Amino acid sequence: MRVSTRFSDSIHILAFIEIYQEKKLSSELIANSIETSPVVVRRLMSTLRGAGLIATKKGTAEPKLAKESKQITLLDVYLAVEKDRQLFTLDTNTNPECIVGGNIQKVLGAYYEDAKMAALRKFNNVSLQDIIESILVEQKIKQAKE
Repeated sequence: MRVSTRFSDSIHILAFIEIYQEKKLSSELIANSIETSPVVVRRLMSTLRGAGLIATKKGTAEPKLAKESKQITLLDVYLAVEKDRQLFTLDTNTNPECIVGGNIQKVLGAYYEDAKMAALRKFNNVSLQDIIESILVEQKIKQAKE
C-alpha cells in the first residue's frame, strides 16, 4: 500500500508560493519542484483554495497565500487535505480466539489514538512560517558547504 504524500506536497506548495511569490507560479513550475504532475498540483491547490489557505485567479499563474504564513498551521493544512483520515490503520482481520488476535485492535487502537493526538497537537503548534524559515536555513547551510 502506498502512503499518501498529499500533506507534505501541500506544505511544499504553500512554502513554494510564499518563497517564490514574486514569480509567475504555474502548476508546471510547482510540479517540477515536487517532482509530480501539474494535475496533482492543481488538485491540491483546489483543495487548499477551498480550505481558505490560498487565493488564485482563474487563468493566471499568481497564487497567493490567503493569510500570513505565520497564521497557517500544519494542522490547518492537514485538516484541509486529509480531513480526519486515520494516521495509523489497524488490521481488523485477526483471530478473535487468539490472545494476540483477540486483543491487539483494542490495545493498539488506544496507542494509535494517543499518537494521533500528539501529532495533531504538534501540527497545531507549527506554522507555515516555521517551515519556511527552516527551509531557508537549510538552504544557507547547503550554500555554505559549496
